Amino acid sequence: MLPEIIFASKDPNQSRGIQKELKAGRLRKLCQRVYTSNLIAPPETLVTRNLYPILASLYPGALLSHRSALEGRPVEKTLFITYPYTKKVHLPGIVVRLLEGPAATALDLPFVGGLHISCEARALLENLQPSRQRTTVRKTVSREALEQRLESILHVRGEDGLNKLRDEAQQLARELGLERELPLLEGLIRALLGTGPADTLSSPQALARAAGRPYDPARLELFTTLYASLRSEPLPSLIEDRLSPGELQHNAFFEAYFSNFIEGTEFEVEEARAIVMDQVIPTHRPVDAHDIIGTFRIVSNEQEMCRMPGSADALLELLCNRHAMIMSARPDKRPGLFKEVANKAGSTHFVTPVLVRGTLERAFEIYQALEQPLERAIFIMFAVAEVHPFDDGNGRVARIMMNAELIQAGLVRVLIPTVYRENYLLALRAMSQNSRAAPCINMICEAQRFAATLELANFEVARAMLERANAFCLPDEARLVVPPGASPSKTKLHSP
Repeated sequence: MLPEIIFASKDPNQSRGIQKELKAGRLRKLCQRVYTSNLIAPPETLVTRNLYPILASLYPGALLSHRSALEGRPVEKTLFITYPYTKKVHLPGIVVRLLEGPAATALDLPFVGGLHISCEARALLENLQPSRQRTTVRKTVSREALEQRLESILHVRGEDGLNKLRDEAQQLARELGLERELPLLEGLIRALLGTGPADTLSSPQALARAAGRPYDPARLELFTTLYASLRSEPLPSLIEDRLSPGELQHNAFFEAYFSNFIEGTEFEVEEARAIVMDQVIPTHRPVDAHDIIGTFRIVSNEQEMCRMPGSADALLELLCNRHAMIMSARPDKRPGLFKEVANKAGSTHFVTPVLVRGTLERAFEIYQALEQPLERAIFIMFAVAEVHPFDDGNGRVARIMMNAELIQAGLVRVLIPTVYRENYLLALRAMSQNSRAAPCINMICEAQRFAATLELANFEVARAMLERANAFCLPDEARLVVPPGASPSKTKLHSP
């Protein structure tokens, strides 16, 4: 059986064999010196599938360079290669741009079939070369993309990794004739490290790093997606009638109870009530009891729950203060301090410690552009949960921030009962991993609509309603039963 790709040969016998197969219709020509036994697939598909072996045969010893070395693939069906001469070659489905330049060095990397690919230091220098193309694909990436690449290297490998890259570039610059590009690269590196002026930078990500406030660009993209979804159509707003002191206390109790149960701090309702209302601390679980008390102290305090962040700094301070109140009995969780060790849940890796402050600051910039309270509530809850800025207690803080937005605006607060835990987590995951905002928005709206149906004047009445709704069940035991609609007196639609 013939291989899919066959290359021309200087061997007379092999050459005659190829001609025989061509005449018999068992081979066809793809391009100069390249044939295929696949008589069905389009030439473009065959070249793309076998691109690097084809290039290795046509241009032995060639070096994938410039933007192709950084991006690792053709861009706009164009690939850049350093070779002994300059030429534009059209293959089926792809343009190969041969650029005259030095052959592979000892630092460059071996690739398919005897090809090489520029090492990172060489590729960075190459991408700082002038590019005069105006109507076709440029051989270099944009300056912003290059800065983002350097910032990512600094984030992942640290200062030592970036300095090592600079040292390799210094070693290569003279050998490759790239002495003019070396000072440009050194200037960008100094700016990112804070040892040189930042006016050479243009990328927001690189500028934030130079200013000491690096952020997670992937999370910023998520926040922007959520913002767009929240602004796309008006959300229902459930007005909360003025609650009596008893109603406020019962509402706050169930919020604190469910918010802790969701995080694994599990008590029976009566036991939790005794902890919160009568300060009966179980001797075998004093720390867990104080988690519920700390949460209750915040959510039952109207003055505290009406505090809104007016600036990015105020947001950071508010988060830390509320976290300190919840986790006051857990010194090992560093109450009120942002994490110093990366954390994760399942396959989700949250924002790394060095990026926490900058990412929250970027989140605030988007948050302040939302007008309606429920929009802001959903956004700030997701942002805090997605950054996960603390060692523990992140979910509780996120839900407190959400309900503070609603309470301050006189709206019904959101309850996430035990039975609704999986709905809550799956909706967050849909946004976090797949950028699907609708499940997150709909989940919060449904939870708020459920909370609006509760009668809170009497504790036992409220508890009985929650039981009938399966609120205390585990997620695999039942589903939340939400009455067909909230009380009309509590339902009002915000104008867009």
